Amino acid sequence: MVVLAVTWMAKNGRESDVAAMFSKLTEASRNEPGCVMFQVHRHKTEPRRFFIYEQYKDDAALEAHRATPHFLQYARKELPKIADRVEGQLYEPLG
Repeated sequence: MVVLAVTWMAKNGRESDVAAMFSKLTEASRNEPGCVMFQVHRHKTEPRRFFIYEQYKDDAALEAHRATPHFLQYARKELPKIADRVEGQLYEPLG
């Protein structure tokens, strides 16, 4: 299994647009055969900050996710217009 943890910061005034975009991305991503979990979180006191926790069966499943039309449309094309990707880290479970 491979885990991806990503943080995005919505541009001022674009919080609801970012939330709507993540809703679309979540729905499509959860339907991928290699996706184990795709959960977007919104910071409790910083409404512009979003954290995405993703789990994929393996590296190939993550690469397949990154090649999907919905990922290319939302994460690569649309989101950068209304938010900034702050951080992205890959993890693998212990044991």
